[in-house]
Amino acid sequence: QVQLVESGGGLVQAGGSLSLSCVGSGRPFSSYDMGWFRQAAGTEREIVARINWIGSSTYVTDSVKGRFTISRDNAKNTVYLQMNNLKPEDTAVYYCAADRTKVTLDSDYWGQGTQVTVSS
Repeated sequence: QVQLVESGGGLVQAGGSLSLSCVGSGRPFSSYDMGWFRQAAGTEREIVARINWIGSSTYVTDSVKGRFTISRDNAKNTVYLQMNNLKPEDTAVYYCAADRTKVTLDSDYWGQGTQVTVSS
């Protein structure tokens, strides 16, 4: 198993930036595909970005492409989400998730979430 703890959320004005971190513990972090998801009030959870175990392959959803970047540092057991040019519609609880194969909404390992609020 792996335990995940997110941090870095907060309140920011539109156009600002935040950097989220997710620290993993338990089984070797480097063996997991990692992802960031978000869930706004009244909506379903959606994927924001994912990164493979070695960091050689990444995906970001179209709505954040060019603004958000996912990265990882396996030596620090940490995956990051750099969020630039934030918009009010980015307001949500952001979760990181881990999977031994491809991380999806059905993955078993989730953090507790961190709130991101973007004011207009």
